[in-house]
Amino acid sequence: MAVVAPFRQQVQLCIGKAGLPVGSLVYVRQGRRENSAFAYDEGWLASPARFNVSADLQLMAGHQPHEAASPHDSVFYGAIADTAPDAWGRRVIARDHAKRRKADPQLPALTELDYLLAVDDFSRVGALRLRHPDGTWHRTAAKGRRSTPPLIELERIYQASRAVERGQETAEDLRYLQGKGTSLGGMRPKCTMLDEDGRLAIGKFPSVGDTRSVTRGEVLALKLAARAGIDAAPARIVVLGDKGNEVPVAVIRRFDRDDADGRIPYQSAASLLQASREEDRSYTEMADAIRTHGHAPTQDVQQLWRRLAFNLLITNVDDHLQNHGFLHVALGQWRLAPAFDINPFPDKDRESKTWLSEQDGPITDVKMLLARAPYFALSTEQALSVLEEVHAAVSNWRQVALGSEVGLRAAELDDFAPAFEHEQMDAAAALLDR
Repeated sequence: MAVVAPFRQQVQLCIGKAGLPVGSLVYVRQGRRENSAFAYDEGWLASPARFNVSADLQLMAGHQPHEAASPHDSVFYGAIADTAPDAWGRRVIARDHAKRRKADPQLPALTELDYLLAVDDFSRVGALRLRHPDGTWHRTAAKGRRSTPPLIELERIYQASRAVERGQETAEDLRYLQGKGTSLGGMRPKCTMLDEDGRLAIGKFPSVGDTRSVTRGEVLALKLAARAGIDAAPARIVVLGDKGNEVPVAVIRRFDRDDADGRIPYQSAASLLQASREEDRSYTEMADAIRTHGHAPTQDVQQLWRRLAFNLLITNVDDHLQNHGFLHVALGQWRLAPAFDINPFPDKDRESKTWLSEQDGPITDVKMLLARAPYFALSTEQALSVLEEVHAAVSNWRQVALGSEVGLRAAELDDFAPAFEHEQMDAAAALLDR
């Protein structure tokens, strides 16, 4: 039986707007087996500004090999994997490849490296960038062409996304969508875009299977989060189409760029905790990681507890570790990133995906959160004060939902009511009345 020669490709990893070299990423595939290795650049290790870009790497010389911990995990180190396309982006890339393979059956199968390199350099999440040995950035638009669309092109992207969801997309639709996906999200249709002021944002579209206005629901959740004292990504609704045929798109500001378009290093909580997607991990472990790597650990663990209380009261149960993130501040210290991907789920049981602690299991009620408050640097009195602010914000959900910034109709409120009006809201009110 013939042995298949391994396929090997090397990519330079750089960082920031200036594209400073950080190290080299080596990808190897032999048959179905894929793995990678990373080596820090000597110049980076000697730099006074050096830091470890991913918690699962060591800040040292030499190649550090990496294999996926499970079939659901990445073959790349955490912070590098965080920049890869999400499920929606992968779907677009795979559809495009399948169409091209029909025309050219000799086209090789997609690899994990292909997916990683298919993201636009301009809009890649965080500060890490991938450069070809010839000096060009992976994936860069041709001169004079724009890869990240402006707000005005949302209608075109929405129509192309709709076609993909229905399995009716053309090659032109796929070409238009290629590279416009984002790592910060899941399977729902979305794109990276430039807002009216030229800042990077994410546009999230309604899905063909929606039974309620999910996009308005997410903007509602982010608006309520800000009122609850949570540092949340700014969001608004942009309406496409004509009256009677309106399409509400959630436009959510990216938080991994500064006012000068500088790129801010990012890693997900999964990367910081070095967690496999098949492991049950906990918020107390996240608090421990914040204390180890945090720039302002006390503030961040207290903010984390506030988010847990808010998630419980709005029934945001899609709180897996990819939906929490961290931004680099300086010299290997990280801050909790603004809250994102917060959604009310009126049709789901009120049980968090991420456990409160190994002993407690998933978060299901207010009392268990209060019992664990000291672990998050909060006394009982402080925790009750936070809970009061969160409860007050969530109690006001109907007024905010009907406001112009969210734009839900009165008839749509019943679709969301179970997420905001339930026994845990009553339990919180009872605790606060004591």
